[in-house]
Amino acid sequence: MSKGPRKSILANFASFAAEAKAQASEAAAPKAEADNASPPPSNTTATAAPATAPAAPPASPSTPATPAPQTSGLAQRVGASVIGATQRSIAELREERDRLQALVEAGGTRDIDAALIDPSPFRDRMPDDDEAGFDGFRARFAEEGQKVPAEVRPHPDAPGRFQLVFGHRRWRAARDLGLPLRVIVVAKSDAEVAVSQGIENAERQDLTWIERARFAATLEEAGLKARDIRAALGIDDPELARFRMVLRALPENLILRIGRAPKAGRPRWVEMAKLAETFPARLAQLPESLSPAKVPTSDGRLQAALAVLRGEADSGDSTMDLHDAQGRRVAQARFSRGSMQLVPERVVADDWAAFLRQDLPDMAARFERWKAER
Repeated sequence: MSKGPRKSILANFASFAAEAKAQASEAAAPKAEADNASPPPSNTTATAAPATAPAAPPASPSTPATPAPQTSGLAQRVGASVIGATQRSIAELREERDRLQALVEAGGTRDIDAALIDPSPFRDRMPDDDEAGFDGFRARFAEEGQKVPAEVRPHPDAPGRFQLVFGHRRWRAARDLGLPLRVIVVAKSDAEVAVSQGIENAERQDLTWIERARFAATLEEAGLKARDIRAALGIDDPELARFRMVLRALPENLILRIGRAPKAGRPRWVEMAKLAETFPARLAQLPESLSPAKVPTSDGRLQAALAVLRGEADSGDSTMDLHDAQGRRVAQARFSRGSMQLVPERVVADDWAAFLRQDLPDMAARFERWKAER
């Protein structure tokens, strides 16, 4: 029940009880029979995007995959003059990466103080539910050393500093341990940084669905054309449209509150977006139910959000006391999945029974109006 109807029921009950007592004092007729009465229980085919150029040669098997950088926030700088289009094709960027890998094998890297390096301006990864995974990575980094160099470019706005293209976890571990970071320094525009980052993420396939959707939005905000976004992430037009639909329907703060949800794919996020568009009022109920203290994992928070948007009842039982104007309890409502019960106080049980017999038809009509307004 909504807050409004609860107040109305109590007010109507109080008026009804007062009238009943007045009538009883004026007439000797017995009270209406209602001794044992009780209220009834309430009971999407996608077409692959065309390749922009022939496939690049495979990466050298001796070079391990580069871990994805973590979330770095919204773009700190977007050079409007260079963002209009990607200056180099996806195939050319792949070929450059392979040349750089060959350079690494030939020893063409340098060590840079990690404190002189800033994160990539393009967010792609959301925070993990806990830091255990990174703690293990940092311990291995300290014990075994850095196996694969990161890629950086000269910082476009801060002379003498650098900006990551990818290798965020390696940079973070080196910074925490006070070690230099082994890097390859490249010259890339903002658009080329974003596409290179997307190529690495798509080939590792370790970003969750919602992280890929948010990364696509970041690339779009940076001015990349749809064809470059599709090529960078290895997606087609329908998938890009689904990314946009979900991010349009779900507020950014809600997505961040839920988290990366590694076990959830496209179906759950698309369902949640459609429910949010159908039942916008239910979105207001979500913040309290998604507290990390209550639901510690991002997959759990996603399931909790879906339950609220679907209109599902809480799995546990709950009760609500109803009081009159003097603060005295007159009944208790008991709720559980699929049922409810109203238990009046004994001294007013007969009055409740008579009142409900009279008021239930109008209550049913108010219930129908309440459902239509949700």
